[in-house]
Amino acid sequence: MPRINLLPWREGQRKERKLAFLVALGVAAIAAIVTTFAVYLMFDSMISGQERRNAMLRTQIKLLDKQIEEINSLESEKQKFIARMEIIEKLQRSRPEIVHVFDQIVKTLPDGVYLTGVQQVGSGAVRRLKFEGVAQSSTRVSTFMRNIDASQWLRNPELEVVQTGKGPGSSFTLTADEAPAADTDESSGPGPGAGAARNKIRKASLYDDSGARQ
Repeated sequence: MPRINLLPWREGQRKERKLAFLVALGVAAIAAIVTTFAVYLMFDSMISGQERRNAMLRTQIKLLDKQIEEINSLESEKQKFIARMEIIEKLQRSRPEIVHVFDQIVKTLPDGVYLTGVQQVGSGAVRRLKFEGVAQSSTRVSTFMRNIDASQWLRNPELEVVQTGKGPGSSFTLTADEAPAADTDESSGPGPGAGAARNKIRKASLYDDSGARQ
């Protein structure tokens, strides 16, 4: 005898569909949670890696800054050392110059002129010498200036004072430039300032031998 199912089959089918939907929804929710957690872990790893790289870059920048400071310090020390070497070389060059200058002073002094003092009154590129002395006459002073103008180590003589006192002779004060060592290798004749020096010598020669003009 055949069996007849009298249960509401549509109701059972509806329950099965509802159960399948809930299961699919749960699986989707779990998959979304897992995916979100995986994305979070990935971004966290990327951020951590970038922070490590940033920390390494900051460390390298600090090291480079320190090296730059050391380089600047070395450059400063180098400039100081070069300056010291230049001073030493200048002093080494000036040692024979002083000997030549004093030798030239002796050669330029005419008879009847006596120096009472020699002083260096300038420093730097052009050094000046100040001569103080006594001459038998102003003509002797003019001769002294003319000899300076024609010398190799002295040039541009300039008369400052000629005074005639009660005693014999005239006291005078004049200045002259020290010629740089490089110029001494050239001709020993009068330089570009010879014309001006000759004018000063001519003015000095205007003082008569009796010292009437002061």
